[in-house]
This record gives sequence, structure tokens and C-alpha cells, in this order.
Amino acid sequence: MPKKVRTAQERTIDPAAQEMLIRADELGLETAFHRADDFVPCNIGAAGLCCKLCGMGPCRLTKEGMTGVCGATIDTIQARNLIRAIAAGSAAHSDHGRDMAFTLKAVANGEAEGYVIRDVAKLRTVAAHYGIPIQGRAPEEIANDLADLYIDQFGQQRGQVVPVRRAPAKRQKLWAERGVIPRGVDREVVEALHRTHIGDDQDPEHILQHAIRTGLADGWGGSLIATDVSDILFGTPAPILGQANLGVLKTDMVNVVVHGHEPTLSEMIVAASQDPEIIAYAKAAGATGINLAGICCTANEILMRQGIPAAGNFLHQELSILTGAVEAMVVDVQCIMQALVGLAQNFHTKIITTSPKVKIKGATHMQFDEHRALSIAKDILRAAIDNFKNRGDIRIPDVRSELVPGFSHEYINYMLGGTYRASFRPLNDAIMSGRIRGVAAIVGCNNARSQQDYLHTYVTQELLKQDVLVVETGCGAIASAKLGLLLGEAGLDKVGPGLREICETVGIPPVLHMGSCVDNTRILTVLTQMVEEGGLGDDIDQVPAVGLAPEWMSEKALSIATYCVASGAYVIFGGASPVSGMPDKVSDSDIVLRYISQGWEEQFGGKLEFVQDPDEMIQRTLEHIDKKRAALKLPEYDPARFGRSGDERMLQLETLPLEERQAALYGF
Repeated sequence: MPKKVRTAQERTIDPAAQEMLIRADELGLETAFHRADDFVPCNIGAAGLCCKLCGMGPCRLTKEGMTGVCGATIDTIQARNLIRAIAAGSAAHSDHGRDMAFTLKAVANGEAEGYVIRDVAKLRTVAAHYGIPIQGRAPEEIANDLADLYIDQFGQQRGQVVPVRRAPAKRQKLWAERGVIPRGVDREVVEALHRTHIGDDQDPEHILQHAIRTGLADGWGGSLIATDVSDILFGTPAPILGQANLGVLKTDMVNVVVHGHEPTLSEMIVAASQDPEIIAYAKAAGATGINLAGICCTANEILMRQGIPAAGNFLHQELSILTGAVEAMVVDVQCIMQALVGLAQNFHTKIITTSPKVKIKGATHMQFDEHRALSIAKDILRAAIDNFKNRGDIRIPDVRSELVPGFSHEYINYMLGGTYRASFRPLNDAIMSGRIRGVAAIVGCNNARSQQDYLHTYVTQELLKQDVLVVETGCGAIASAKLGLLLGEAGLDKVGPGLREICETVGIPPVLHMGSCVDNTRILTVLTQMVEEGGLGDDIDQVPAVGLAPEWMSEKALSIATYCVASGAYVIFGGASPVSGMPDKVSDSDIVLRYISQGWEEQFGGKLEFVQDPDEMIQRTLEHIDKKRAALKLPEYDPARFGRSGDERMLQLETLPLEERQAALYGF
């Protein structure tokens, strides 16, 4: 039987992406979408039933009762595979945090060219959390002490990583009782790898207990540090107008796409692109200027702080090159496809790697160093400008959407009460009254095996209809941006009546963009502040909230899921489960799957489940939210109680005669 090849429309719901996929077919070029159709995943490895941790394997377990050569059982192998993925994801995000801490140290000591401390208020607030003296001290002094403290969290061998102090008090006590508070970020990652060496930990529940500790080292360690330092150095995000999709590329400008995850590079390229010398250099090359655009989480970083447009999410990286209009794609770390170099050889695009941790054969390497940041950023832009003359045929889809990103937890606090009454009380009250049924955090990657953006946007829109406030980060946020859900009044006609009242009153979109994937820690901070505000329980596991990653593909997503579960959240992943087993053949293959749901829920109040059907995702989300509402003795959700106020209602009333208007407003 011939292999099923999807059409462009089956591969993505994004019209710009569809146009580029059609162009790829016309040119005989392949993308991740094509390769996903060509390769069938190994059903044994995909189910977590293959062990290759020693030279006696790989051992593929396909029947009930089978073991590996060493005697390892199915549940042990699955637990080992899962914790190794969690450790890799935690290492990736936390290493980002380490680099940010070193950059903060360099800035504090005047050793980082071009960088300054932009948010002194946040610096002082964060330092105060940890008892660092702030009164009468210069920002650089405070930053130096904070950087030292943060750097220590990675190599620390005993004690507790200090950011966990910012979790709810009850949650900290639970972690201490369970023995899962991370001692040091690196220590937990290393121990996860040690435990899974042949002949070590062979109790799946014991392995997965350390998985919790490893995930927490990321979420309440490395990732939280990364977000803090990014805000301190580059500014805490606040709403700003931006654009998203491939249509942000320009025909008459030098297009430079930054892709990856580290804002130290992208923020400096933004600064260099505004230098009069570089602009003049671009004009001398025949361009009208330099146009920057982002891909993936780098897009979110510079979008929410600088308003630099997002060319797209993860699966747009190849498609942007297919436009023929990109002079350079500048990459740092994470989610960068090796296929970019081969594809770029069919166009004029330069692929420029910049991180000492990432080289791609055939790419140009221009190593970034924070100590010479601005100079290197200018060199990168000059290389892109020099390439402008080599353009061939270009085809930029005329597709773009406006959006308002930048809803940090600090801004959400401010927008709900203003400068003098900043508070999460209005949000809590809206949930308690039922205007907002609950909160859903929809995050995560794109996956080429699913229809790009469909699951993200379908789940988002269906939950909005049910008065669920949605917060988003990463590639999921860009998916909603491309659909126009992140712009003021956009989509309010499809939002439930209670949520619509809140959006109109506060002046917010129905979907709040909270940053890059590392910024999921902002969501934890929001949940913590909601708990501290009162009325929604005394711990995160009592809040009517759910986390979803409908199109996940990265090991980082598994780490994020684990630290959210450990924090008390119910997390739903779409797509295939890495520990699904083969239930038609192996009866004990669901032990690990059951443990990360039921077992983790019993211990931490949160659970992780894999659900392929989007309607079932929505159903489980709403059931969980309603269950939490009932446990808090909140009113049962009833959309009919709301929707008789708000901007639209007032406009309708203005058309009525005076007596009818008074009757509608005041009941007489």
C-alpha cells in the first residue's frame, strides 16, 4: 500500500505555511513535514519499551513478562527512559539560566559590552526575596550579589535551591516531607543519569520520585532564574503591539531571522540593528534598512520586550527560508533543525551558529561572547547585509496578524488594580463568582506529525467559549497569535459571556501571552500569587487550573510537565505518550503511565496524562476545573448568569428609549 502523503492543508492550518509547503513541492525540496510523512516511528521505542543503556542491548520488549538481558522489566525501562528525557529537558532550560546568571555577573562588574540593568525595581524585589541587602546600595552591587547567589544554585551539593522559597508555604512543606526539594540544579540532573546507569535504581516508583526532584530543579531553579535575570537585564514585559507570521518579512530590507532561546544574543542584535552605522551599511548595499524577525522562543523574547515581529513558531524555521527573502538565520541553542543548512543551500540564506554548545556542519560559526556582545552582533549583521545582493526569486506570503504580547505576572498584578491597588483580588473574585470558570495554561511545541497549530488553537477556542481564561507561552502562544486571538477585542464574539465581561472591563485579550517556554515559571508565580491573595485555597493544587501541551515534542516539555505536576497542577499532553506501552501485548506496560497520573496525584495533588483526542482534552479540563470549584464550595458554573453587562451591552442599551433603558439598567 502506498504511503499516505498529507496535503499542505492537512499538514498545517496556517495559510502562510501552506503556501510555503506548496512552494517546497514545486521546487522539489523537503521539510520536516515531508520527513514526518516519510518516517514511521518505531512503535516499540515510541512506547518506551526499548532499552539501550548498555552494550548488551538494545533490548526491545514486545511480550508480557519479557525482560532485558540484565533482567530489567518493562516498568523499570520505561521509568528510566522517562527520567532521562526529563533530565535532558531540565538541563537545557537550566543551562540557559546558568548563562543568564553569568551574564548578570558580567554586567554588574562592567564587563559585558552593550548590556545594562533595565529593571532596577525587579532586581531589588528579587534580591529582597533572598535577604540580599538593597538599602543604600547601587544596582550593580545588588546585581553582583544576586548573580553569585544564582550561580551557586547550579553547583550546590547540599541544602535547598533558594527559588523554592517563592512557592506557597504549604507546597514547600509538602516537598520537604516528600524529600524532593532540589539540593542543586546540576546535582539532580547528574543523579538522574547515575540512577539510570545499568545496575542502578530498578524500582520505577523510586526512579520517578527523583524525576519530580529533577523537574523541580528546572521549574523552581534554573528556569525561574533565567526569567528573573532576563527581566532584570532586558526589562520586565508589558503589553506592546506586535505582528506574527511570515508576512512580516520585507522585500526591500535585509531580513535577519533570529531563532533559538537565549535573549542575550537576540536583544543585542536588536540593539545593533538600530545603530546608524549599520543602517547606513544596509542602505549602501541597496536595502532600505534591516528587518528583524524571530522564530520559536527567541521570537517571544524580543516580541514581548521590543515589539520585534515573530516570523513564526518551531515549524516555521524551514518555511521562512523557503521565502527566499532571508539573508541570515542566526541561531543559538535548542529546537534548531540540522536540515536548515541543506535547505539553505538552495537559496542564498546564511545559517549562522553562535553558541559554543551548538555547531552545525556547513553553517557559518560566529561565536557569541557577552563580553564583546555589541561588536559581534554588528559583525553578524554585516554578514547578513553583504548577502543581500545574492537574493534570487522571493515569495513572501502576504499573511500576518497583529497581537498584544507581554503579560508578565507583574503586569497582570498591575492591570488588575493600578499602581496603588495592584492586586490579584479581581482575578480571584472573577473565578469565585463564576465569571471566569477557571484558568488554562496552553503551552509547548509544534509537532510535525500533527496538523500544525490545529490542536493549540482548537483547544484554546473551545475553552474560551466555556469562560476559561487562557494564558500561553512558547510556540503555542505564537499559534494563537497567528489566528488573531491575542489582540484586544479579537475573538470576543467567540468568548463565553462571563469571560467577555472581564476582558471588556479590564481591557485584555481573551488569551494572555506570557513569554517563552522558559517563562512557564511566570505561570507558577501567578498561581502562587492567586493562592496568597486568598479565596482559592492555600495551595496551587486547589486552584481551578489546568496545564496543556497539545502538540508537544521536546524533552523540555516533559521537564515542564513534571515541575508543574510537582507544583500541584493537572497537566494534559496531546499526541503520543512516551510511556504508553503496548497494552494489546503487554499487560504490565501501563504501570508507569498509571503512576505519573494516579501515583503523582496522591503525593503532590497534580498528575500528568496523555490524551490524543482534542475534545477529550477539553472535557477533562472542564471536569477538573469544575471539581476544584466544587471542592472550594464556589458557585456552580452557569454562563446564563452573566453577559448582560459590558461594552456591547451598553451600546445596545443606548439605542433604547429612555424608559426602556432605565428599566433594563435599574429594574424600574
